[in-house]
Amino acid sequence: MHATPSPAARRQALEALLATGRTIVVPGCHDALSAMLAVEAGFEVGYVGSYATAAADLGLPDVGALGLEDLVDRARRVADAVPVPVIADAEGGFHEPGNIWRTVRAFEDAGVAAIHIEDHAGGKHTDLPQRLIPLDAMLARLCAARDARRDPAFRIVARTDAVWATGDPAEALRRVRAFAEAGIDTVFPTGATPDMVAAFKAEVPAHYVAIDGPNHPRFAGRRTAASLVLYYGFSLFAAARAMTAALARFRADPAADLDDLFEPVGRFEARLGYAAFTERTRRYGPL
Repeated sequence: MHATPSPAARRQALEALLATGRTIVVPGCHDALSAMLAVEAGFEVGYVGSYATAAADLGLPDVGALGLEDLVDRARRVADAVPVPVIADAEGGFHEPGNIWRTVRAFEDAGVAAIHIEDHAGGKHTDLPQRLIPLDAMLARLCAARDARRDPAFRIVARTDAVWATGDPAEALRRVRAFAEAGIDTVFPTGATPDMVAAFKAEVPAHYVAIDGPNHPRFAGRRTAASLVLYYGFSLFAAARAMTAALARFRADPAADLDDLFEPVGRFEARLGYAAFTERTRRYGPL
């Protein structure tokens, strides 16, 4: 089992990582175990998004059906399971500006290091008409969220879906500039290409977050102007494909040898704390 740093220490760790100027690749984690595997593989930050939470928790599409507690509960479980900073998806903030402090406090209490708040007004991941909330309304939410923090190192990330949702890089840049002028130093223009991010950063200096994965521009493995690259569906897509293949083989031949598809049980259980439980039981007495 890992020694768990405090939430404040993990927020400071994220600050230190951003200060390096490197592009940090962050695989999306759909649950605590996938986050543990990502850390075991050497990744320095975890990410919990609404897309993976809706699919893994409820078998639902990411179309705004999740509530605040759905995302906070999943973020808390992931943050409790790993020693690294965790970034969480706060959708559009869940409340109007006067009450958005509840969102910020909930995620702070969950132990995450940062949240992103978006300006998408609905229809995500569909061919329905795509809309953004007005910029002044978005700025009010961001400023309210920024001021609600108890820990100034808890990072508020301003996300605009202007490129992804409406195909309008100029509007994305206008919004990024307004976010930065409002004191939000981490911006997230989803759908922006590496060249767009570089151009935006030349005009509006800030930490930039980018998204990678199917149907999005490729950032991972490239030298880019982005500080953080969120591969939002990584663990979910990998797990779905592996499970589908394993189940198909098992259904076709229940007597088949499946050992090549499974991690050895000893290795699997080693990361979960069985040995530590055994040691505690021996130290403090029988059950």
